[in-house]
Amino acid sequence: MKNPPSKTLGSALTRFLGDLPHQRAYSSNTIQSYRDCFKLLLRFVAGKGRRVSELSLADLNPPTITAFLDHLQTKRSNGAATRNIRLSAIHSFFDYLGAEYPEHLDRAQRVLSVRFKRTDHRIIEYLEADELRAILDAIDRSTTTGRRDYLLLTLMFNTGARVQEVVSLKPADLRLETPPTVKFLGKGRKERTCPLWPETARLLKKHLQDTGLDSRDPRPLFQNGQGGPLTRFGARLIVRRHVQKAAQSVPSLKSKCIHPHSLRHSTAVYLLKSGVDLSTIAHWLGHSSINTTHKYVSIDLEAKRAALAKAAPITTKAAAASSWKPGEELLKWLESL
Repeated sequence: MKNPPSKTLGSALTRFLGDLPHQRAYSSNTIQSYRDCFKLLLRFVAGKGRRVSELSLADLNPPTITAFLDHLQTKRSNGAATRNIRLSAIHSFFDYLGAEYPEHLDRAQRVLSVRFKRTDHRIIEYLEADELRAILDAIDRSTTTGRRDYLLLTLMFNTGARVQEVVSLKPADLRLETPPTVKFLGKGRKERTCPLWPETARLLKKHLQDTGLDSRDPRPLFQNGQGGPLTRFGARLIVRRHVQKAAQSVPSLKSKCIHPHSLRHSTAVYLLKSGVDLSTIAHWLGHSSINTTHKYVSIDLEAKRAALAKAAPITTKAAAASSWKPGEELLKWLESL
C-alpha cells in the first residue's frame, strides 16, 4: 500500500534534512537555514485554514513556490539574495526528491525550473592598511576584553577566515611553535591550515595565558563576557564598536559599512596588492573555486589607478571621422575610421 501524500512529504523532508550533516557534510548553519526555509514555506502554504500535517507534495507546485518567494520580498522585506537562498534550499530538496522518489521526478523537475532572481552586485567594502591600523590602535589593550578584541581582529585579518570559522576555534587548532599555523574547518567541512605572523602567534600565546586555556581544553578559544562561546553576532558587535570609535579620527571609515566579512575581503586585497597569485589566495581563503577570488581584482582601486598612470593621456584632439560619400567604397571608408 502506498503512503498517503502527506506522509510522503513528511518522510521525504525528514530524510532529506537528516542526510544533510552526514551524506552531504553540511555545516550546522546551513542546516538551520534550510530548516528555517521549510518552516516558512510550510506555514505559508498551509495558510490560516489548514494544518501543516495536512499538506502533501501536490501543494508544493511552481506557482505556490513562486508565490512564497514573492511573499518573502513583499511581506517579510527580504532582499533578492535572501529569496535566492530560500529557493536554493527548495531546489536542493526537490533534487533529492527526484533521485530518491522516482515516482515524483516530474514534479521535482517542474519545481527545479523555478528560476533564481537576478541580484544587484554591491560594492565590496574592505579596509585600507591605515584604516585597519587605526581600528587596532583604538582598542584599549590594558583590559582582558580589549586584548581579546585586538587578537580577534588581528587573527581575522591575518587568516582571512570567515567569522564562524574563527569563533569556532579551539586551542587544539593552534600550532604556535615555529612556523606557527592555525587549522580551520570551513564550508563543506573542508579543513585548511593558514600560516600565522609571529606577532599573531605571540598574541595567541598571551591570550592562552590570560584565559588559562591549553591545547587539551575543549572550551572555545574566544569567549564572551559571561564565559560562554563568542558567537558570530558577538564578533559583529565587537567589529562595529571599534570601527565606530576609530571613525572619530579616520573620516573615511564613516562612509563604509564594515562587518566581520570585510576583514576577509581586506585580507584578500592585501594579499593581491602584495603580489600573491589568485590561486594561492583562493586556497588561503578556502574558496572552492578560483572564480570566487577573481572579484577582488576588480575592487582594488589602487591597482586601477596604477594602470591608469601607465597609460599615456590623450591630450590632442582626435581627428574627426570623414563622412561616407555616395559612390565611395564602404569597406575603405570603414577602414579609415
